[in-house]
Amino acid sequence: FSLPALSLLLPPTTLAALADSWLREDCPGLNFAALAVRSARQAVDFTLKVEVECSSLQEAVHAAEAGADLVLLDNFKPEELHPIAQALKAQFPRVAVEASGGVTLSNISQFCGPHIDVISLGMLTQAAPALDFSLKLFAEGATPVPHSCRS
Repeated sequence: FSLPALSLLLPPTTLAALADSWLREDCPGLNFAALAVRSARQAVDFTLKVEVECSSLQEAVHAAEAGADLVLLDNFKPEELHPIAQALKAQFPRVAVEASGGVTLSNISQFCGPHIDVISLGMLTQAAPALDFSLKLFAEGATPVPHSCRS
């Protein structure tokens, strides 16, 4: 049983599910970021960037050590985010740092800082109104009624 081989055989979603359940318990200290980055580097062209989502400084350091191009610091409050980004950049200046999670148009300025390279706003896609692109078929001779005019 080889964990690197397992990481190459399983789809990323399956590997992530395994990692979140039994691998973390059965293999404490295993560097999941290194496995993921190594697998990504083997699967894609060298011109593509590899980004790793991290929820702690330790995960971010593991990702950077493994060769990630970007580290996404997810769901950190601004007061937690900036010291972690600063520590990561001090050790790995070439790694880009992305802030994500909890960012809105009203608080985006709190996430801006000298060690943050990218800020993601999920609310741009999660809160966007839906547009109906479905194809409606009507019987011959029937008059289509616009959706907003129906009662």
